[in-house]
Amino acid sequence: MKTVVFGPGYLGHRLAAALPDAVLVPGDISDAAFVREALAAHEAVAVVNAAGKTGRPNVDWCETHQRETYRSNVIGPLVLAEACEARGAYMLHVGSGCVFYGPSPSPGGWREDDFANPISYYSRTKYAADLALAPLAHVGVARLRMPLDGAPNPRNLITKLSRYPFVIDVENSVTVVDDFVAVAGELVQRRAQGVFHVTNPGVMRHRDLLAAYRAHVDAAHAAEFIAADQLTARGLASAARSNCILASDRLAALGIAMPPIEVALPRLMAEYARRA
Repeated sequence: MKTVVFGPGYLGHRLAAALPDAVLVPGDISDAAFVREALAAHEAVAVVNAAGKTGRPNVDWCETHQRETYRSNVIGPLVLAEACEARGAYMLHVGSGCVFYGPSPSPGGWREDDFANPISYYSRTKYAADLALAPLAHVGVARLRMPLDGAPNPRNLITKLSRYPFVIDVENSVTVVDDFVAVAGELVQRRAQGVFHVTNPGVMRHRDLLAAYRAHVDAAHAAEFIAADQLTARGLASAARSNCILASDRLAALGIAMPPIEVALPRLMAEYARRA
């Protein structure tokens, strides 16, 4: 009896390596027959869906590859949810906090039950899946934002920002990957239902991350800081990017805590320097 992790990407590999009795299964999650066979073959009692299209090299890809994006980000999760329900298995879906744009309507950040305001095609597909999945009794949705990791990786926010000549100077909620994996394990164990914002407490400016990068990794690093609206105005991106702060009230209600980002960032950057 296993936890089946779908999505052989950055997060999928980390989740499969860390969760007890987990197996990583590649394949098309919008293919109902494939999904049913995979769950039966591994006698799945739980499923973690880390599959999805985020675009290469970034989410602008989704704007011009809409069919691939909605099949992976909307149809696939619904196929998984139906197959899990038929087996009595729990499903944890990896969502995105990038469905929110700008300041929250109430102090402290966007809450799990706030209605989102997605702009990019990627964020719209992620939110569409959330709306359909969140009410289901056998499904939990774990939203993360801008993953940070001590290991260099193109999907790691540290690696991303260090390569950009122009960086927007904004505040955001972020997620440390190791902490996300630990919380995902807790949610699977508890078969927690509904939406959870899985972000480290506190906010981080891109300017602060790159200051830590210069202090620990590359003292010669340089970038020009620009306003958020300049990304599209200068033609650096075709779709507006999400910048937001999330509240994690529902995790707190379960007694699940994550280390504050101001504590985690120096440790992460020191590890990143060792592995770069």
